[in-house]
Amino acid sequence: MWGTDRLYILFIGDIVGKPGRYAVKSILPTLRRREGYDAVVANAENAAGGFGLTAPVAAELFAAGVDLITLGNHAFTQRNVAELLAGEKRIIRPANYPEGTQGQGSVIHECVSGKSLGVLNLLGRVFLEPLDDPFRIALRELRALRETTPYCLLDFHAEATSEKIAMAWMVDGLAGAVIGTHTHVQTADERILPGGTGYITDVGMTGPTDGVLGVDRELVLRKFRTQMPVKFALAEGPVALDAVSLVFNTDGHTVKIERMHLGV
Repeated sequence: MWGTDRLYILFIGDIVGKPGRYAVKSILPTLRRREGYDAVVANAENAAGGFGLTAPVAAELFAAGVDLITLGNHAFTQRNVAELLAGEKRIIRPANYPEGTQGQGSVIHECVSGKSLGVLNLLGRVFLEPLDDPFRIALRELRALRETTPYCLLDFHAEATSEKIAMAWMVDGLAGAVIGTHTHVQTADERILPGGTGYITDVGMTGPTDGVLGVDRELVLRKFRTQMPVKFALAEGPVALDAVSLVFNTDGHTVKIERMHLGV
């Protein structure tokens, strides 16, 4: 694929704990060699024990072939993560955190093929933290990224389907793709909007398949049935990797989007 004018990207859905990291390490190296992706982006805001990210976990994912890590509402859950975000430019936290927050909300990544990919991370506000307006910031940041590269991708980490769809329509033609993350259930609505923006409401989850959103199902059932406090733990058993593969043309628009669910 390298050497063409198109850009080939793999976006991996929310990596959940050690089981999710195992799925990445088991599948990604071979998949990347076979498909020749220009860049691999992964949401890893649940990669450390199910909540947040740590330096060792980030290093583990980079070693497995991930180029860029995006985050979400658990971006600052782990201790010392602010230092990690300040020093590691391959990790992107939501751009609508207040001014002065450690880390960066967007980045331009130089791919192995010589092309540049701009990646923006934003957090929705419906049923989540009341951060700054993601719609206003999306326009500002995407326009800035496109001054350097036509290839731009937005990870919109949001709860509400309507908020994700509205974002995609607003940036149609400006972003190469809007990839929804956070809800851990892969949706079957991948499409290319009229302006050329690839879209999926949720890319899904990389982790245990027999739990509830990655959590031990018996613990979740106990919570629902008793309404008593329950300490959640990750599910055991089979794991899978959820992702979407994207092809951008020279205008930075999506010409192909395909969802993937790969068991280990």
